[in-house]
Amino acid sequence: MPEGHSVHRIARQFDRNIVGRAVEASSPQGRFAEGASIIDGRTATSVKAVGKHMFLEFDDDIWLRVHLGMYGAWDFAGEIVVDPTIASANGRMGHTNQRGTRLDDPILDTAGENSLSSIGAPRLARVHVRMSEQTTGLGDDDATWPPPVVGQVRLRLLTAVTCADLRGPTACVLQTPEEVAATIAKLGPDPLVDDVAEGEERFTAVVRRKPTAIALLLMDQSVVSGIGNVYRAELLYRARLNPHTPGRDVPEELVRALWRDWVRLLAIGVETGQMMTMDDLDPEAYRRAMANRDDRHWVYRRAGLPCRVCGTTILVEEAAGRNLYWCPYCQA
Repeated sequence: MPEGHSVHRIARQFDRNIVGRAVEASSPQGRFAEGASIIDGRTATSVKAVGKHMFLEFDDDIWLRVHLGMYGAWDFAGEIVVDPTIASANGRMGHTNQRGTRLDDPILDTAGENSLSSIGAPRLARVHVRMSEQTTGLGDDDATWPPPVVGQVRLRLLTAVTCADLRGPTACVLQTPEEVAATIAKLGPDPLVDDVAEGEERFTAVVRRKPTAIALLLMDQSVVSGIGNVYRAELLYRARLNPHTPGRDVPEELVRALWRDWVRLLAIGVETGQMMTMDDLDPEAYRRAMANRDDRHWVYRRAGLPCRVCGTTILVEEAAGRNLYWCPYCQA
């Protein structure tokens, strides 16, 4: 499932390519035909992401809410202006890692993605890009315009030069401003939307009164927005916190530390496009991590492998229908 950093990156892509333009809307699949007919010909006026939800506003206070869920993805084709706000601090094709080591050469991961320049470098090109859990460049799109519909496309948004196809979302609905506000009101704080200090207070207050295991609370979008299975496992390991600890039994300072670490990791995820959760890597280790997701994490998807710190075998168990990875020694 796409986690918070991916949705924020998708919203930024919409802001660069769709907002301010009239769109032709259609539902090739047919499941959103009525909704598409309502927004067809309207101008997209704003976009925002909150947690795992994206809200795209159109004329006359009509909002499109999209939640990608487990399998959803946006495919972009045409002229894609990659968000320059991320790249401005790092240079056109470079990236500064967490230790300040500059890496200027492209790094392709196992999915073929340039981890440093994808999204993070300003460019204007005819490309085809899929944006879901991983943002993967699929090569130049030299076909006829608009591009042919491929597969089950729930919603197509088409401008004169850019096409955005939505596939497999959990939610694709039109909402009034009041309904958008009600949806957001049910969500926990998002560090990229809410005041960070106020978000910390909200998060801490909720966690500290709950008897529910902290591993479940971190995945509860009414407690905190945007955290999914990867960030959940990594945050708990980085805090050396047993995932089964009831929220109310987690020391207050440790709860606050979880929030602050989430603020930091979310920013890194938006900047790099990767859920990088390992700190203080030397340049070569950082390059390996950006090229191979198996080298980016402490415990996630490492069941049966030795802990990177203590050597104890990493465990995996089911928690509310999702796999939970943790080290029984470091997180005892």
